[in-house]
Amino acid sequence: MPTGVAMRDAREQLFDAAERILLRDGPNALTSRAVTTEAGCAKGVLHRHFADFDAFLADLVLDRIARIDDQAAALRDAAGTGTVAGNLTGALTDLFGSVAVVIVALVTFRDDLRARLRRTSPSGIPLLTEATAMLASYLTAERELGRIAPDADVDTLAPTLIGAGHLLFADRKAAPPDTEAVRTLVTSVIAGVEA
Repeated sequence: MPTGVAMRDAREQLFDAAERILLRDGPNALTSRAVTTEAGCAKGVLHRHFADFDAFLADLVLDRIARIDDQAAALRDAAGTGTVAGNLTGALTDLFGSVAVVIVALVTFRDDLRARLRRTSPSGIPLLTEATAMLASYLTAERELGRIAPDADVDTLAPTLIGAGHLLFADRKAAPPDTEAVRTLVTSVIAGVEA
């Protein structure tokens, strides 16, 4: 992009470029030069919007975590509709079918990024922690509606679903699992608690 030409929504364009690199080439390929090249802009654009590359990465992760809040609201609103297994299958597919698996790898890969994220996410793995809370909130709503057993341990079910879902989707080179594989995982985990 020529110098002096304003980019519309520069932050979002840079975030989208980073996601494309992460999905295509993985966390090792993610550099400030790669991001600006992918976004089609000068390297200075990134540094005009972010203090340094780790600040950019932290904002990218926080932006993607904020998207989980939207997913969480939609999932909670789905309580009482469809089937519990169907809703959980859709939630896991939406979560891990996106860039979430690679974001987790990125957070694990970069110590400085993890340290920055600890300021806002003091425990667990950022993004997975919020995703676990999303499922726990949904399962709690379903428990209150009587669609899962009143003694269902949602604080164990939610991280079990997230962990198993993450493992199912973790291989970036293979095709993502089909809906039936995700549904089988979900029904195995929630067996015995559906009312």
